[in-house]
Amino acid sequence: MDGKKKKFYIHTFGCQMNFHDSEKISGVLSESGFSEASDGEDADLIIFNTCSIREKAEQKFLSELGRIRNLKRHKPGLKIAVAGCVAQQMGGKLLKKAPYVDYLIGPQNLHALKGISPLKPIKDMPALSIAENPELAFMELPAARGKKPGAWVSIMYGCDNFCTYCIVPHTRGREVCRPWESIRQEVEGLAAEGFKEVTFLGQNVNSYSSGLDFRGLLAMADRIDGIKRIRFVTSHPRDLSVALIQAMGSIGKLCEHIHLPLQSGSDTILARMNRRYSFGDYREKIERLRRQAPGIAITTDIIAGFPGETDSDHEATMAALKEIEYDGIFAFKYSPRPGTAASIFGGQVPDSVRSRRLNEILALQDEITARKNMSLVGSVQEVMVEGPSEKNTGKLTGRTRTNKIVNFDTGKKDPGKNISPGTIVNLKIIRAGRHSLEGKVPEE
Repeated sequence: MDGKKKKFYIHTFGCQMNFHDSEKISGVLSESGFSEASDGEDADLIIFNTCSIREKAEQKFLSELGRIRNLKRHKPGLKIAVAGCVAQQMGGKLLKKAPYVDYLIGPQNLHALKGISPLKPIKDMPALSIAENPELAFMELPAARGKKPGAWVSIMYGCDNFCTYCIVPHTRGREVCRPWESIRQEVEGLAAEGFKEVTFLGQNVNSYSSGLDFRGLLAMADRIDGIKRIRFVTSHPRDLSVALIQAMGSIGKLCEHIHLPLQSGSDTILARMNRRYSFGDYREKIERLRRQAPGIAITTDIIAGFPGETDSDHEATMAALKEIEYDGIFAFKYSPRPGTAASIFGGQVPDSVRSRRLNEILALQDEITARKNMSLVGSVQEVMVEGPSEKNTGKLTGRTRTNKIVNFDTGKKDPGKNISPGTIVNLKIIRAGRHSLEGKVPEE
């Protein structure tokens, strides 16, 4: 025992769920007595929290991991942990490929970090912590959250859908829901700490069921004093119920934004993806959402170049984008993931074709997003302030209920002292870009 307090540093890759997992990693280690380092060179324990949903994210992590090898040579006491989906997917193969890694921690086993002590050499936990853990939903792990006003809250873990392109059921396990009473207590605690907005996280929040269905969970959160806004991600179109659609226009704190992954506009490709809905089914639900909540913002995911995708399938996706007119999309080239059904499908699309189709999708959506944002110029929008703008610290930034970023000038030298995060202001939109809006306080 050297008596020196140990420090940790977390490098996170991937989605909101991964970033929330990193908050839990930070919470577990801080509660154990570790302190957080400002960078990897000052740390005694470096944790890579990884994503393997796409090949690019995995390769980015492996590149960073290779760079840290030299740091460990010069700092023999340094320990390296790999958490998240790559740890779960590669298991012992990663330890053979990178023997300088000390620990592998799957996304279902973050609690294993409680086994290490900040006051003695870091060697108390097993090298592999990647077992299936259905008890995860019943474990209460502390989370060291970032700045207010928004907080992520996991309501369920894993997925049962087994889309043919997706690694998640293989890395995060089968679907299991947290008890609703536990979620309520967490949200009440967040409200008491001063958080004003919660975002419920799950691979498919629509299928939540643990004493309450998902609509009931939203209604419960709506009744908690101090919480001003409620959001959620992600929804599976097949499970988007009539009750949830009705909730979008009837639960007051529930924001008018939904992320509803389409993936493809072709019924042939949707069937090969095992999505279990047709484009017609999807379009009907979009129409119901817009009738129930006029002005709702809808975003989506699109995969370009899925195995077997023909030019006509691609054109069906382009037509879907033109018809639905999303507020924004996340679009990616298909990348085969080991262990998924699609990775061994015939008809793999050449990378050059995938790239061309992706560029066409993005160019079309840029036009649509710019047009939709321009339509907001002159309107007054309710914006929750998040803090100073990252690009211009003389301005504040916040989001509309429809999840659009708005930057605005308060006319003060230090705007952060005048309007605190979580404050709701009404702003007139004076300019629009593809990625953000600019507003001002309306003249009386």
